[in-house]
Amino acid sequence: MATAAVQVSVPAPVGQPDIGYAPDHDKYLARVKRRRENEKLESSLPPGFPRRLDSDLVWDGNTLAETYDWTYRLTEEAIDEIEAALRHFKSLNKPLGYINQETFPLPRLHHTLRSLSHELHHGHGFKVLRGLPVTSHTREENIIIYAGVSSHVAPIRGRQDNQHNGHPADVVLAHIKDLSTTVSDVSKIGAPAYTTEKQVFHTDAGDIVALFCLGEAAEGGQSYLSSSWKVYNELAATRPDLVRTLAEPWVADEFGKEGRKFSVRPLLHFQSTAAAASREAKPESERLIIQYARRTFTGYWGLPRSADIPPITEAQAEALDALHFTAEKYAVALDFRQGDVQFVNNLSVFHSRAGFRDEGEKQRHLVRLWLRDPENAWETPEALKERWERVYGGVSPEREVFPLEPQIRSASKGESVGTQGGGGY
Repeated sequence: MATAAVQVSVPAPVGQPDIGYAPDHDKYLARVKRRRENEKLESSLPPGFPRRLDSDLVWDGNTLAETYDWTYRLTEEAIDEIEAALRHFKSLNKPLGYINQETFPLPRLHHTLRSLSHELHHGHGFKVLRGLPVTSHTREENIIIYAGVSSHVAPIRGRQDNQHNGHPADVVLAHIKDLSTTVSDVSKIGAPAYTTEKQVFHTDAGDIVALFCLGEAAEGGQSYLSSSWKVYNELAATRPDLVRTLAEPWVADEFGKEGRKFSVRPLLHFQSTAAAASREAKPESERLIIQYARRTFTGYWGLPRSADIPPITEAQAEALDALHFTAEKYAVALDFRQGDVQFVNNLSVFHSRAGFRDEGEKQRHLVRLWLRDPENAWETPEALKERWERVYGGVSPEREVFPLEPQIRSASKGESVGTQGGGGY
C-alpha cells in the first residue's frame, strides 16, 4: 500500500523509551519480556475496578456480524424526506450554524435516528448510516445534509478548531484527507489523518465521532473499530499492572496548541454505580472510558514529542502497545463507502484506518463532526471536563464554521498541518 512520499525522522526526547507512532510488534514483545524478567509487576487491579465488564459494548469484531447488523440502509422514502429537509433549510437563508432538528425537519426518519443514538450510548457503540446521495449535490449541500441528519442523532456540535482564515471562529467540521501532496513542506504534517499512512487505534475528543464519506480511495483506507471494553477485559484478566498504569496520570503533549505545553490526566476512567448514585447520575452509569491518542505520547512527523516535557515510562510504552495490539486482535473492519456516515461512541470504541492510495478521481475524503446528545450522554469524567469544555463550551450558531475545503494552517509548533481537532481519523 502506498504511503506519503516523505517520512520525517525526528529525535526523541532524552529518556524517551524506544517507541514510535507506528507500533512495532517485535519491540513490544521484547519490552514485555524485559519487564517481566526485571520488574515486580502488580498483580491486582486498582481499587474498585471491575474484574470484568458485561455489556453489549463488549464485543469481538471477529464474530460480531453473526449477531449485530451495524448498517442502516436509507430507503427511497427516507432520502426523499432528507431532500425535502435540504430544500426547507435553504429556503430559510440562514447560516449553517443554525442547522438543527427544527430547521432540518425529518418527521418520519427522526424516530429511527433517535434509536440510532440509543444504540450508540446503550448498545454496541457504533452504527453506519448508508446511502446519502453525494454525487447529486454540491459540497455545501452535502455538508448541510450531513449536519442536518446528524442533528437528529446528537444535536450538539463540538469545536474542532478555534480559527478560520486567521479569525476566531467555532470550526465544527473537519476534512480528513491526504494533504501530503498539497502542502509545501510535508515535515509540518503533525497527524496521520492528513497522510495516506495507516492510522493506529485511538480516540478523538468528545462523545460521538461522526464521519461522512464524500469520496473513496482507489485502494485501501478501510475503517476499523474495536471495543475498548473488550480490550479492558483482556488486560484486567492478564495484565492488571497495565490497567493500573493506564489509570495513573500521563503527561500528554499538547504541542503548544492555544499556548498549552502539556496536560496531565489518566487514560483510563472508571465510573462505579455507587459513585454515580452519590452524584445522582443516571442509574446505568457504571462505565469504563479510555481516552487517548498515541501521537501525543510518541509524536508524529512534524510534531515530535516535546523535549522539554517528561518522557513516558517503559510501563506506559508497553501499555500503549498493549492497547493497540489488543484492539487490533478484536477489531471489526467496516466497508466505508461514498455516502456512508459512521457514528461511533468515542468513549467506548477505538477507531483506526488502513493505509490507502488515491488516484485520479478516486480520492479518499471524509468530513468529521464531534457530537453530543444531552438525552443519552454519559457523564464526563472529572479529569476530562476541561477538555470537553474546550470542545463543547460556548459554541454558538453565529460563530459556527463549516469549511468547504481542508484548512491548512501556517506551520509552527502547535500550528502544523493536522493539529486541528486533535486525534483525527
